[in-house]
Amino acid sequence: MEKHRFIGKTKEDAINQAKINLQEVEENLIIREIGVEKGLFSKKVEIEVIERREIKPYVKEVLVSLLKDLGFDVKIEIRSSNETPVYTIYSDHDALLIGKNGRNLNALRTVVSQILKNELGESYKFVLDVSDYKEKKERNITHLARRLAKEVKESGVEVKMDSMNSYERRLVHEALAKHKYVYTESIGEEPNRAVVIKPKEKGE
Repeated sequence: MEKHRFIGKTKEDAINQAKINLQEVEENLIIREIGVEKGLFSKKVEIEVIERREIKPYVKEVLVSLLKDLGFDVKIEIRSSNETPVYTIYSDHDALLIGKNGRNLNALRTVVSQILKNELGESYKFVLDVSDYKEKKERNITHLARRLAKEVKESGVEVKMDSMNSYERRLVHEALAKHKYVYTESIGEEPNRAVVIKPKEKGE
C-alpha cells in the first residue's frame, strides 16, 4: 500500500494536486495532514494520501505476513458482504486459528484492526473468518434467536440468552428487530452482557 505525499499552499491545494496526480475523486482517498510549514510571508501544507482501493489487498498481505510469522501456512480468499470485505482464512490448523469460542480469531482481528488504524489514521471495517466458521456461527445465532422468539411469543415468558459479545448481540437484535410479538434488550456488564427476548404488550 503506497503512501503519497503532496505539498500545497493550503490543504485544499494539496488535495487538488493529489486528485489530479492520482486521477481519483476525493471520496476514494484517505487524506491526512502531516505538516504545516509557516514562513514569514507564506505557508505550506503537506498531506499524506492513500488510495482506498489499495486497502483491501493490503489487509490480505498483513494477514499472510502475521500468520507466517506465527508459523501458519494459509490461503486467504476475499469476497464482499453488504459492501464489507470478508477475508476467509484456510489452513491445516483451523481449530487453533479459531480458538475456544473464537477467541484467537477475535484476537487476530483486533491486531489487524490496530495495524490498519495506525497506517490509515481511521478505522477500517472488515470481517475475518476461518473456513466459514463465523458465517456458520452467525447463522446458528440467528436461527436460535428466531426459535426462542417463537417460544416467547407462545408462552408469554421472557427468555435470557447466554452471554455474548457485542457483535453477536447485534445479530440477535437485528434478527428480531421487526418481530411483531417480541422485542430484545441487552442486560448486564461486560463480559457477561446478554440479550433478553421479551414479549410485547398487546397494542405495542
